Amino acid sequence: MTVLTTRHEPSLSREEVVDGVRVVRLRPLAGFNRGMIVPGLPFALARLLCETDVVQIHTPLPEALLVAGLARALGVPVLMTHHGDVVMPPSLHEKAIEAAAFVVLAGAARLANAVTTYSDDYAASSRLLGGVREKVRAIAPPVTLPEPDRAASARWRADLGLTGKTVVGFAGRFVAEKGFDVLLQALPLLRTLVPDVHLVFAGEANVHYERFFEKCRPLVSAAGDRLVLLGLLRDPQRIADFHAMCDVFVLPSRSEMMALVQVEAMLAGTPVVATDIPGARVVVRETGYGLLCESGSPEALARTLAQALARRAELRPDPVRVARLFALEVSISRNEALLVELTYVAKECGGD
Repeated sequence: MTVLTTRHEPSLSREEVVDGVRVVRLRPLAGFNRGMIVPGLPFALARLLCETDVVQIHTPLPEALLVAGLARALGVPVLMTHHGDVVMPPSLHEKAIEAAAFVVLAGAARLANAVTTYSDDYAASSRLLGGVREKVRAIAPPVTLPEPDRAASARWRADLGLTGKTVVGFAGRFVAEKGFDVLLQALPLLRTLVPDVHLVFAGEANVHYERFFEKCRPLVSAAGDRLVLLGLLRDPQRIADFHAMCDVFVLPSRSEMMALVQVEAMLAGTPVVATDIPGARVVVRETGYGLLCESGSPEALARTLAQALARRAELRPDPVRVARLFALEVSISRNEALLVELTYVAKECGGD
């Protein structure tokens, strides 16, 4: 396996082997929104395709159409693994980017030999995938996380001054589609229902391509000491301990493929509140370890969170069952079988 990507940090090697995987990094000329301008991509890609049996592209990807077109021109089968449609904030500039992204990704999907996505629920609602439904296969992503250290989690809670308090956790990129502004708007009503409630956020607040956190600054200020910002957590053990610290985890998304962070929360034994929209609702529906609420409504979110907190013993997940539903081995074997199938079909068509 070879991974072709960008050298987004100068300190990274141009090429190295990581856990047996060859990683080739190209130097970007500049960045734009969520992507990078990489002049050397077509040449590096063409060179690698000559020694490749099948190419897998992970979308959304600005270069998806270029990769798919060049691969098909050279007779290399393409698997497009789609991680979610591009949904931008409602401004003319960003909606123009969203429209351009749709054209690029829809073109790549038409050229792909097969398309995978996380769930049939999301695929059925996706405008992008609607045009290629006959190619789409739903393969749940693998989610692994170490068991939480309950003692370390309790110490962390104490260090934050949250011992004896009710903790609602949320995590991810602080962007509009995640709906964290709705959660902050819900906080005053939630406090009337659960007076000792505190929100704890783990993730990147200042996302460089979308300054949504700054737009939410008045809500952040209004939350005061009821909002704790932990920053981005990279250590898997620390992530597990964060989830174990929470009484309920919430993800009030406006748009969602299927956030793996919901599964991570359940693996730590924490119930989840998610919005009842395609993709976002899958984990709660399949497990029963949480509640769903209307998207975009602070009032509905506050009431649902209060219900989940009152019923958290009843909704508490069984981590063993959750791990079985999102097993690493099952996801890998299904993806591997599809890649082998595409390689075999390509050889058959080529007469090899």
